[in-house]
Amino acid sequence: MVTMNSSEKAAQKACQQGPSRDNSKYVKEDKEKEKDRDKKENATSLPPSVQALMSTIPSPEESPNYLIYKKMEAIIEKMQDENTGVPVRTVKSFMTKIPSVFTGSDLVAWLSRHLQLEEPWEAPHLAHLLAAHGYLFPIDDHCLTVKNDNTYYRFQTPYFWPSNQWEPENTDYAVYLCKRTMQNKARLELADYEAESLARLQKMFSRKWEFIFMQAEAQSKVDKKRDKLERKVLDSQERAFWDVHRPMPGCVNTTELDPRKLSRINALKAKRLRQCQELVLQYNLKNNPIVTITNPQESEEEIQKKNSDNTVKENGESSQPEVTVSTAAAGRDNRTVQQQTEAARRQLAMLRARLERRNVRVSKVADMFIAYCEQYAEYDAFLTPPEWPNPWISDTTELWEQEKHCKDPLPLRRVRRWAFGLRELLQDPAGRDHFAKFLSKEFSGENLKFWLAVQELKALPIRRVASRAKEIWKEFLASDAPSPVNIDAASRELTRTKVESGTADRYCFDQAQAHVYHLMKSDSYSRYLRSEMYKDYLNGAKKKTSVKGIRSIVSFTGRKETSTN
Repeated sequence: MVTMNSSEKAAQKACQQGPSRDNSKYVKEDKEKEKDRDKKENATSLPPSVQALMSTIPSPEESPNYLIYKKMEAIIEKMQDENTGVPVRTVKSFMTKIPSVFTGSDLVAWLSRHLQLEEPWEAPHLAHLLAAHGYLFPIDDHCLTVKNDNTYYRFQTPYFWPSNQWEPENTDYAVYLCKRTMQNKARLELADYEAESLARLQKMFSRKWEFIFMQAEAQSKVDKKRDKLERKVLDSQERAFWDVHRPMPGCVNTTELDPRKLSRINALKAKRLRQCQELVLQYNLKNNPIVTITNPQESEEEIQKKNSDNTVKENGESSQPEVTVSTAAAGRDNRTVQQQTEAARRQLAMLRARLERRNVRVSKVADMFIAYCEQYAEYDAFLTPPEWPNPWISDTTELWEQEKHCKDPLPLRRVRRWAFGLRELLQDPAGRDHFAKFLSKEFSGENLKFWLAVQELKALPIRRVASRAKEIWKEFLASDAPSPVNIDAASRELTRTKVESGTADRYCFDQAQAHVYHLMKSDSYSRYLRSEMYKDYLNGAKKKTSVKGIRSIVSFTGRKETSTN
């Protein structure tokens, strides 16, 4: 073994004991142990039937994973033995020291020798399982596996062992990633998947991100006060803990449980606890019966009067008010009160959460809805009076007929609407024809033709769908198609399978049509709006509108002069 100075000893001590910043967690664990002790003392005062039923409730220590963890930890404890364990040393490089590490070859050799493994693959496999569960980890890699070479590994502190039933939350992970970004170290730089997780968590916890940042900043200040080697060890152990609970893409999460097994365990726990509560309630009612009066409508004065006028009947018995013990009714009333109390508590918690919620910014959905209404206000006949009679009031369709049979150049308001979106442009027959002329100039008119053919297919009778689908395939998607469209291979293969199966329906081209539509929207449509062709057409509509306005003014002036004369 290599001799170590005081800083190296501190690093080894940190490796064995775990992070000292979590002393509050140790205190919390001690308090939980005291609570468990109090529960056991209280359980001794319960009836034997309740105690027997409580003993059948499965505890976390009885789960299969916990038993596996204990077996692994027994092996790890033997590995960490100073005399017979895996040789742990501090490696000196050119300018730095790497404390408390061992090589993968030493680990595999130790497992083969002490566990008497016969097959050569058993020792690396067992070492990989130990690493996947977080009991040891590579110091320079997020992938928790073991290689039989000179790669350096380090033991995880018992504080972070899986047997402690850790269930870290997303806020803890956000604090850890935020703290990593504050430390200018190459070894602490975030990986790509960690940076994506940080961005996602920042969006998720946007309301309390300031609090998370303050926590990360406080932890970072505490870390800076530690010894350099100790800080290296603790940082690597914390990183390995999160590599187990938030593994990198492609790695197996060993902390996940089988949902079916977990649901069965939780259902059994709930059933046993419910039975225990019922037995305790029956036991309490039996020992402390509730006395109720048979006639609850009697007032207190009448009851006292009956007690004072207590006379002896003819058979020698005294006439007293009837008093009965109704334990079952009391139990039902007690359960009803408990349910009402629990419901009131839940409602109170919900109302407090609503009070704490801050509604400072206007919802983005409301902003989008307001912008949409402002954009289309000009085209709403109730908000903006049209030139022709309102068809919703006057029961005449002159406005729609005029727009349908309108000749070039079109009204300005109609041409301006084409710029609202590709769907608006394709819904207008004139806009669709104008867009088709633009695409033909750019030698991409087959995209619009294919989209229109698929739209036509969706309106055909079912008996003509199969034949029309084959025609569309031969014209646009076949290998020797006269007007081929550019779509991805996956969409082409899926469409080909549907068409050649003989059971083609109206929607067999949906994926290909969506791809072509997205291509037109992202490329052709944006270039169309910037083209001189659309601008000239828009300017022509403006000139027509201005000339029409001048003519209306002149005609109005002429009519006014004629009436004056």
